[in-house]
Amino acid sequence: MVNVLPQVVKLRGMALDFLFPARCVGCGREGDFLCGSCRDSLSQVIPPLCPHCGRPQPGATICSGCLSSPGEIDGIRSPFSFDGVIRQAVYQLKYHNLRAVAPPLARLLYNYLLANPVPGNVLVPVPLHPKRLRERGYNQSALLARELGKLTSLEVVDGCLFRQQPTFSQARTSTVQERWSNVAGAFSCRDQRLRGKSVLLIDDVTTSGATLNAGAAALKAGGAASVWGLALAREL
Repeated sequence: MVNVLPQVVKLRGMALDFLFPARCVGCGREGDFLCGSCRDSLSQVIPPLCPHCGRPQPGATICSGCLSSPGEIDGIRSPFSFDGVIRQAVYQLKYHNLRAVAPPLARLLYNYLLANPVPGNVLVPVPLHPKRLRERGYNQSALLARELGKLTSLEVVDGCLFRQQPTFSQARTSTVQERWSNVAGAFSCRDQRLRGKSVLLIDDVTTSGATLNAGAAALKAGGAASVWGLALAREL
């Protein structure tokens, strides 16, 4: 018996592409959700960097913030500055249900890792609180992690790390201290799946590193051997 389902799915996809063609989130050009010209225009986070938090730092020395509050995370890296086209892409992914932009954004993360390897043998997305997940319908960081997992062949573990208490959006906090206080103790691990693993913790945007650090604290309490954070963009 011939299975016609793949052909039906393919035809449905072609029809949708015809009716709703992909348009670049940056310039609106038809053909892709992130066109080549806009990809080339992305503002990169340029070395030298603080070896811990990944912020631009003269001489690649540890910055004053990391010296005074090193935190639990082993390091954070971000390919891009959170502005321009990247800001628009994250906004569309996060608030306008444009899940189709996740694959090209994950490809950017993959290309970054090829040139700038970061330790990790398993990918873990930063989780949303269940209430916010119900409201949004999906976790944008999980979408990025899944697409990155396909490209890297790394296992994606989603559901071990969970957000045990609701928090304000980090964008609503005004100081570094408020950001760290807002997410302190927000995460926990519900099982031992990540014991002994080198975790690459995936998020869309980082500013102070507070969310990634809070996630790392919970992962290490759950037995993770190391935790590095990888965010698509950093707000500088």
